[in-house]
Amino acid sequence: MQPDTATPPTLDPAALVDEYLRILMIPDPAGVQKMISPELCIRFTGGRAMRAPAECAAFNAQRYRWVRKRIERTEVVAGGTPEHTVVYSLGTLYGEWPDGTPFEGNRYVDRYVVCHGLIAQMDVWNDSAERLLEPRLGAAA
Repeated sequence: MQPDTATPPTLDPAALVDEYLRILMIPDPAGVQKMISPELCIRFTGGRAMRAPAECAAFNAQRYRWVRKRIERTEVVAGGTPEHTVVYSLGTLYGEWPDGTPFEGNRYVDRYVVCHGLIAQMDVWNDSAERLLEPRLGAAA
């Protein structure tokens, strides 16, 4: 029997997160939907509860003129199972503030929970609030 080539192979959790971020930054909302659970829960910066990546994009549209992630590494927490694996994406943000001032080196940490090959939970942290409050912090990076 030949394998079904119409069904894409399931990505390992780290590859899933990396591909999700790649597609998210295109942006490709339809592509992103294929990688997330219908029960997705998001805790965005400041503890903001969200249910969809589009909500994150709408929030970011108020905070940045544009923003992208420079992924430095993706780490899978040991002991994960197909039912529940924790993955961290770490790196920096770069882009422009709403006034057009460029920035880079803004640290971020994203925590993902992957369940049965889909992203079920996201927690997002970064230095943007600190840099908005104290612009000199961005100058030192």
